[in-house]
Amino acid sequence: MTFQTWWLFVVMTFVVSATPGPNMLLVMSHGARSGWRAAVLTMAGCMSALLCMMSLSAAGLGALLTHFPMVFDALRYLGAAYLAYLGYKLWASTVRRPEAGPAIADEPTRSGASFFRQGLAVAASNPKAIVFCAAFFPQFIHPDRPALVQFGVLMATFSVIEVSWYLIYALSGHKLSRYLQQTHVIQNFNRVTGGVFVGFAALMAISR
Repeated sequence: MTFQTWWLFVVMTFVVSATPGPNMLLVMSHGARSGWRAAVLTMAGCMSALLCMMSLSAAGLGALLTHFPMVFDALRYLGAAYLAYLGYKLWASTVRRPEAGPAIADEPTRSGASFFRQGLAVAASNPKAIVFCAAFFPQFIHPDRPALVQFGVLMATFSVIEVSWYLIYALSGHKLSRYLQQTHVIQNFNRVTGGVFVGFAALMAISR
């Protein structure tokens, strides 16, 4: 892989990673509703899932899924169902106002592990990521050079760019938290976020 090829990969990955999706929305939502620490733990969960999916695509699972569309569809529908469930929970969540202080979401205290698990689950809910990696990464691998080393470089590059965008979305969510001090604002934020997750679920279910 030449430097020019790597640089082209950087540019294309930068654009792909910038596109808002369920992962970015979840990181921003957790940053806005639960703070910076929750956003970072969510990022860690998302990246763990993405690294596993990239590794699976390198191992040939992406090609396997394209040859067995029924398995791919089953995973896709399961992922869509999970996103729809997550959207419903956000939409239906209630907000209470204590006697003094800002309004807060009426939900049980969450552990750091729960934010990590949710990030992991949302990122893993889209099997298209495996197929995407299987189709995208080989375009930048030189056939006459060690494939494993090149794939490792691409994975590391992708991870750095993806984390950079996660941090931007997390910071945006953290900045939003100052506006989430009133009951109706939090309620509307939850409903908009929940509706977008349901929209992502619908797109995942109908697209191929």
